[in-house]
Amino acid sequence: MGLENATKLMSYISSSGKEYVCLMQVHCDFNIDELKQIISKFIGIIYQKPPVRSSVKRRTRKKKIYDIEILDTDKRFILLRISSDPGTYMRKLCHDIGVILGCGAHMRELRRIRSGIFTEKNLVTLQEISEALYMWKNCKDESDLRKILLPMEYATCGMPKILIDDNAVDAISYGAMLTAPGIVAYQRFRVKDTVAILTLKGELVAIGEADVDSQKLVDMKKGIVVKPKRVLMPRDIYPRSWKKHG
Repeated sequence: MGLENATKLMSYISSSGKEYVCLMQVHCDFNIDELKQIISKFIGIIYQKPPVRSSVKRRTRKKKIYDIEILDTDKRFILLRISSDPGTYMRKLCHDIGVILGCGAHMRELRRIRSGIFTEKNLVTLQEISEALYMWKNCKDESDLRKILLPMEYATCGMPKILIDDNAVDAISYGAMLTAPGIVAYQRFRVKDTVAILTLKGELVAIGEADVDSQKLVDMKKGIVVKPKRVLMPRDIYPRSWKKHG
């Protein structure tokens, strides 16, 4: 759940890798070694058409399964841990495993345990949020709320970072392109990568798409490096060092 400006980051979190615990039921008795062999064939690139009851267009899509681990078995029930690209249908995966097995299978239960860097360790209950809000509003005690809320910069973990000069911050907050002179430090990135632009204090300014490889930055004296896609820093927080045209 994102609040205020942080909601702009939710699409990036949604499009990051996922991990699930899935309970699959096969429709016949099976040999565990054979099942393991079949499941291992689904690790890697797969082609999947969304199930009939899905909210997206039913066209064949290419997805990647990073890992499938059998956690437990009980008669015809198999508990799996699966990490995959976003948008991979576990229900369809179970169905396809059953087809290869020769007798069919279906998904009984599913629990998502990771979305990008967010795992169940980060979770809080609605009750905990409600209590924290009560303490803040009625007792002026924000300590519980501070334990729950994470800075939005946390959502950029895993993205290459670019630190910019204070003089460049305000222009970026108005939607300007990030050019080479405004960059102070950077991690490695490639063309088209999604990168996070931060101040020297570590405040998130914007999320953008890299226009060049970071290797080229060494020799760049000018030119566009990143095209901002989502601006997070409010305008006029940092001093203006640019002039309006027109």
